[in-house]
Amino acid sequence: MRTERYDIIIIGTGAGGGTMAHALADVPARILLLERGDHVPSEAENWDPEAVWRHLRYRVAERWRDWQGHEFRPYTHYCVGGNTKFWGSVLYRLRREDFQAVQHVDGVSPAWPIDYDTLEPYYDRAEQLYHVRGQHGIDPTEPPRRPFPYEAVPHSRLMGEVVDRLRGFGLRPSPLPLGLLRPGDVGGCVLCNTCNSFPCKVHAKSDADVCCVRDAIRHPNVTLWTNAFARKLVTDPSGRKVEAVDVQLGDEQVRVEAPLVIVACGAVNSAALLLRSATDKHPDGLANSSGLVGRRYMAHLATMMQGFHPFRANDTVFQKTVAINDYYLHGPDGGYPLGQIQSQGRTHGVMAQTVAPWIPLWAYEAWVARGVDWLVMSEDLPRDDNRVMLDADGGIRVHYQPNNLSAHRRLVKEMKRILRRLGFWAVVAHSHRDRNTTHQCGTLCFGTDPRTSVLDTFCRTHDIDNLFVVDASFFPSSAAVNPGLTIVAQALRVADHIKATRLD
Repeated sequence: MRTERYDIIIIGTGAGGGTMAHALADVPARILLLERGDHVPSEAENWDPEAVWRHLRYRVAERWRDWQGHEFRPYTHYCVGGNTKFWGSVLYRLRREDFQAVQHVDGVSPAWPIDYDTLEPYYDRAEQLYHVRGQHGIDPTEPPRRPFPYEAVPHSRLMGEVVDRLRGFGLRPSPLPLGLLRPGDVGGCVLCNTCNSFPCKVHAKSDADVCCVRDAIRHPNVTLWTNAFARKLVTDPSGRKVEAVDVQLGDEQVRVEAPLVIVACGAVNSAALLLRSATDKHPDGLANSSGLVGRRYMAHLATMMQGFHPFRANDTVFQKTVAINDYYLHGPDGGYPLGQIQSQGRTHGVMAQTVAPWIPLWAYEAWVARGVDWLVMSEDLPRDDNRVMLDADGGIRVHYQPNNLSAHRRLVKEMKRILRRLGFWAVVAHSHRDRNTTHQCGTLCFGTDPRTSVLDTFCRTHDIDNLFVVDASFFPSSAAVNPGLTIVAQALRVADHIKATRLD
């Protein structure tokens, strides 16, 4: 096994790792960026629903196991930019209340060890870096803030009519904050109907590759290895520092030494890497003196919904522009929080057919052409028995059962009522339930007490002095908005901390 040496190793190129590489690229240090996958090619299949949804062209081929031991193919992607290449570009700040302890129907969402004001200046920078478009002062849950760096994407004719009717119901719909590059300009976003879950063929989606990695690797001190799987973190004899990372680089095994290691593989794979790196000094996995590595896995309770009217064709192309946050902090009659509602990108017939493949494709195409798509999302609460584990063969097991279900059912019921008031004849709903791997978070939560957390408030592991983890693993709660912008903001904050304390 050959050995190489760098000053900083960053494992993962998504929202956490890609942003860290961009933020640290200007320091006088040799940085190695490891990506398990490769670049997503620009090709016709980028926008082909058949390729993306039926043939799963870009999805990982590996299988994980669920809490019952059944294999499933997770919704995750190994590529430069990570899962951000396939996100829908909704980039929300957590609400101020999300940083505080919040009582829900089924339990308590715990307080964070930092508050909103701590992260606010980094949210500002994150929105600028990821070209976030929105309109402040409309969302009823949004704290006072600076204007968005870019204007909101306008609603289509139909969605504009929906917004007007929602306001007539007494609701306060607001524009979704979207990370899109130069919509409507030459070479910019074309506002297509293949944004959610599709890679952008014209590179106009604000993903970590486009916004961060491409700029970072232009610096001569930053090196990117693709098809580089970090198999194990190697510690020194004391067990207090990581000495190296063992990397499977194509067909070759390489040991890379560095005095600083940043893990950003995603909540599932970051936990799995620490568990795989167990030693005599760390028999239960690295940084696991608390016993919490892999525990408290969270994924939002998410239900896709569609309102259908047989005599109303939907001519909308870009549909994902509307949010309803009226029930985020409490239900329609007061009481406990329910969550958030977002309009979604257009469903294609083949996407719907993956749920019920026995129905002919032409029937689905006729249905979705007359449908309007929405996502209903509620907070998932942390529980120790929802966890990421390794099977005897080294495979990943996600032992997860959703909770806070009564609040989510109430929100789904409310959305059905809203869609019927909007005149839709039928409403269909679908949820991933206990195999949800989107918006994964919480497996290495941060805090001030090493007995009850894995990371400190700057995402350094309590047990390992030179090991940081910067992805949604650090979330102590999941909130009920998309986690991407908070990962980016914390990455910028951690990068500033590393510059101030770790680098001359």
